[in-house]
Amino acid sequence: MSPTGHEPTHPATNAEENASQQPTDAPAGGADRRTGDAGERGSAVGGTAGSAAPGTAEDTASGTAEDAASGTAGEQGAADGVPAQPPLDPAARERARARAEAIAYKAQDRANRAKARTLTNMFWALLATFVVVAFLMTVTWRPKEEKVRAVEYTAQLEDGRKLAPWIRGPEPMPDGWTATNVELRAPEQRPITWHLGTVTTEKKYVGLEQSNQTNPRYQNDELGKTEDDGTSTIGGVVWQRKTLLDRKDENALVLIGSGVTTIVTGNAGYPALETFAATLR
Repeated sequence: MSPTGHEPTHPATNAEENASQQPTDAPAGGADRRTGDAGERGSAVGGTAGSAAPGTAEDTASGTAEDAASGTAGEQGAADGVPAQPPLDPAARERARARAEAIAYKAQDRANRAKARTLTNMFWALLATFVVVAFLMTVTWRPKEEKVRAVEYTAQLEDGRKLAPWIRGPEPMPDGWTATNVELRAPEQRPITWHLGTVTTEKKYVGLEQSNQTNPRYQNDELGKTEDDGTSTIGGVVWQRKTLLDRKDENALVLIGSGVTTIVTGNAGYPALETFAATLR
């Protein structure tokens, strides 16, 4: 004991006690708090893990996938700017198909009718044009008159008479008739033949054929197949009428005498043939 009656104080011991009390209290409290927080977190994790059963985890994953798909589809539709449409039932689809077919049929029908009207209009237009052209041709068209080329025959006729006195010619030529061709075969080309062709005022043909041969071959060469058609008496002389079978609408007058065959032929008819035969000298 100290002289004052109190127990002596040990500074070192008190200092150690103070030091042990102050630092130990603060860390201990912090450790306790950290321990409590860790326990709460462990309890929370353990409770969550324990409360989640295997089936529940699968359902949760499936639901999450479906939600993600739905969200993605919705986002895609929104991104495309097309609102999502509910699926149509079969009856609605059938009605839509029938409506589309009806619209297509009506469009095709209208096109066919328009085409038919176009063809009809073209036909009538062509017909009207043809009628107008035919009318104009009928009113304004005039057949071009064929000019008859006349030949001079009198000089050859005189030369022929010097070679063969039996050669004849028209004296005079009937009014309006025109000589168109003349031919004399010289004596060296025996038998001698004389030909004179004329055209009447009606543009019909009348020809004269003469030769110093009287056999049927000469007639056949000049006329072809013939058929007797009576007689014509001209200036007191009888001529044999013949119809030419190989030539349409042609006839002939044939006179055989004094070693000479004279034929007047053409398509002008018997009266014109007789008129020409009457002028032969």
